[in-house]
Amino acid sequence: MTDIQEEVSVAELAQEVARLREELGAATRLAQRAEDRGQVENLFNRYMYLHNAFEDEQIIPLWVKEGTEGIRARYTNAGQYTTWERVTRYHRDRPHPVGKLILHATNTPVIEVAADGKTAKGVWMMAGTESGLTDPEVAKGFPEMYSPDEVLGKKVWAHWVWCKYAIDFLKQDGEWKFWKFRCYELARAPFEENWVSFGLKNRGAFDLDLMYFGDDGKAVFMPPADEPAPEPNYPYDPETVQKLEPVPPVAHDTFEDTFK
Repeated sequence: MTDIQEEVSVAELAQEVARLREELGAATRLAQRAEDRGQVENLFNRYMYLHNAFEDEQIIPLWVKEGTEGIRARYTNAGQYTTWERVTRYHRDRPHPVGKLILHATNTPVIEVAADGKTAKGVWMMAGTESGLTDPEVAKGFPEMYSPDEVLGKKVWAHWVWCKYAIDFLKQDGEWKFWKFRCYELARAPFEENWVSFGLKNRGAFDLDLMYFGDDGKAVFMPPADEPAPEPNYPYDPETVQKLEPVPPVAHDTFEDTFK
């Protein structure tokens, strides 16, 4: 083999090594993004399993660390929460009321991990049921939401419920955490009524700062919001037009604050 042939062979080998390194790097990045996507989806699914079992205290460690800049949560039109204490207050001291059921099943995820691997965005839909028993005197404050019959001497609320979620995640110390959380109630209806007629009666309910119905069906309200909601959410009623909200995330390089 001549010196020229040897030089060509070495050059070709160097090019092949460079190409393989580039392919390996791309495959490694792709595998990491797939791993990150799976972890993000598991995080939200874990949240929902805990929430369905009234184990919200276990959800608190799933949030970013106290003092993390940009933390945010919003559940109603009453406003949004922008401090770690106010955000995690939603999960503190939630009771395990006798006879209460929450069964929220999430579906249709669209999850995009930023190319830099630091943040991720996801949207989900949720279809579920909620039910509980309320002392008749307490039930007088929310007459439209109850079934006509009583069980064990108490009023019954049994609802179908549909929501959407838009969530930003932050990777902290190698683990994915909730960072910005938004829940949009889409529609609900008592078991005995359709969501069209109930939607007309219930159109103002999302403006209230109701957090949950606790022991004996008593209403428990959210703490005062840190700031107003930038834009209101309008659950379905027969006089509204549906719109694409939240907009599903698309591939992106770095964090973009798209879920307002």
